[in-house]
Amino acid sequence: MIVAATQHDVQSFLKKQTGKSIGLVPTMGCLHAGHLSLVERSQAENDLTLVSIFVNPTQFSNPEDLQNYPRTLEQDQNMLRQAGVDLLFCPQPEVMYPPGTATQVVVQGTALPLEGAYRPGHFAGVATVVSKLFHILQPNRAYFGNKDYQQVKVIEQFTRDLNFPVSIVPCETQREADGLALSSRNLRLNTAQRQACPVLHRSLQFALERLQAGETDLEGLRLEMEVMILEAGLARIDYIAFNHAITLAPATEAQAPLLVSLAVFYGPVRLIDNLVWQG
Repeated sequence: MIVAATQHDVQSFLKKQTGKSIGLVPTMGCLHAGHLSLVERSQAENDLTLVSIFVNPTQFSNPEDLQNYPRTLEQDQNMLRQAGVDLLFCPQPEVMYPPGTATQVVVQGTALPLEGAYRPGHFAGVATVVSKLFHILQPNRAYFGNKDYQQVKVIEQFTRDLNFPVSIVPCETQREADGLALSSRNLRLNTAQRQACPVLHRSLQFALERLQAGETDLEGLRLEMEVMILEAGLARIDYIAFNHAITLAPATEAQAPLLVSLAVFYGPVRLIDNLVWQG
């Protein structure tokens, strides 16, 4: 596995790979089985698989969250080497944002509700860094987990709007046995929080079952989910929401496809999850 730290390093590698299809798995490190599932999907569909590890400062509105984001680079490198990744790109912040950087990619539409409303500037940071990674690594396909469903939609939108020649491949959310979505942030949960938070997935499953049974009162359903989560303990709810699964416009009626999503704090750890009701 080649480890590259600069755009020049990547270009030197790519010059020797003419005509080969490239899959990219962008990450912020602290890798887990969910990331490896994206790597496996890329390897099945491309000649080369590239992974990036970069904790992107511009998508964090909370400096403490950025500082506390888990970093396990040596362990990550070993995992990727064993998985057969062809190149790992792990730049320093000054490589991605040289002094004097004054340009951002700002996405409207899908970036405005949900996370966009609760984390101002977050998706501008995501769109900017992913566009840079696309330019530097030149993938044919890029792989993202649907745990970050809105992020996938935002990346699909700016890729389409700005004519990037990259196919975005959404991949199924990977979960623990008790339903908790795999996330690097899970490492920061204490024992009691870890025992309580599987209720997030149970509440989403409950919502889909009710919708499938004909429930039409979305506000009533939201309140029932809220009670489930709070009764399990330790949770502070940011939002529970129903949105059109394609446009992400807030839903006023129970019509498929419907995104059911939530963001909940356990102590300082903010967890997100979602399911889509297809009708």
